[in-house]
Amino acid sequence: MELDNRSVQYDEEYILNSRGLKLFTCKWIPVNEEPKGLIFICHGYALECSITMSSTANRLVKAGFAVYGIDYEGHGKSSGLQGYISSFNNVVDDCSNFFTQICEKKENKRKMRILLGESLGGAVLLLIHRKMPDYWDGAILAAPMCKIADEMKPHPLVINVLKKLCNFIPTWRIIPSPDVIDTGCKLPEIRAQIRANPYCYKGRPRLNTGLELLNMSIEVEKRLNKVSLPFIILQGEDDKVTDKTVSQQLYDVASNSDKTLKLYPGMWHGLLYGETPENTEIVFSDIIDWLNQRFELRNSRLERELKHQNDEIFISKDIF
Repeated sequence: MELDNRSVQYDEEYILNSRGLKLFTCKWIPVNEEPKGLIFICHGYALECSITMSSTANRLVKAGFAVYGIDYEGHGKSSGLQGYISSFNNVVDDCSNFFTQICEKKENKRKMRILLGESLGGAVLLLIHRKMPDYWDGAILAAPMCKIADEMKPHPLVINVLKKLCNFIPTWRIIPSPDVIDTGCKLPEIRAQIRANPYCYKGRPRLNTGLELLNMSIEVEKRLNKVSLPFIILQGEDDKVTDKTVSQQLYDVASNSDKTLKLYPGMWHGLLYGETPENTEIVFSDIIDWLNQRFELRNSRLERELKHQNDEIFISKDIF
């Protein structure tokens, strides 16, 4: 989907994180209307926001929402060794700090706050939510990496060897794994676009990165029952990258009652940009319907809260 400059304003900015690294951020804003809410993108492993997630952002802006993205350390246009994650906690902190800074601006304080995470970004999203459980109004989880599929993981004996090697060669690209681009994106032309994108990492996973992802997925899977915000999970039934049974588990055990699981027969891992146009339309129709429902519910709640506050003011005046 091409950027429509008449209805979408796109901007880029670099920020410094607490460790002195320069991180790339971007935003897509509706030009002719006040945004109904704010959506914050957590991208997938080895990917980035400004190109790979652009079509997703444009669809959401045309539905009336402002969209913000950040490239993780070692990803996209941000600083750091490409494809290297030193600590997954750092990634979560960087995203959380940037997203909340946007939310706390005066013009955004009363706007709906939604997290959107794709693949690895789904795990980032859940850990951001864990830091501030009551802060976010909802989450969109597209093929979330709550657990790495068994087909994608090295043998346990290999993992034990790699853990020992990580003390000496953490940045080496030696973790054996299938090609995520081939297994994740159904359309050959989308695979070619990702391979041609210089900001997408295409080598084998670096040693420390792979172990951080594995440990993160284990930690997320253990605490699925702590997820308390409204969410929609989108999962292709032919996904070979993330484990769809864990998406079902998240839906079953999450502590909130406002939750939706959408399973798509015949669809792969890259639901937001790697599917056929017809399938992509189905997925985004479900996303936008869910967002509009959240928007209406939140407006009703805000109106009730405002009425309650006004009633208390009137009562106070009568007393005094």
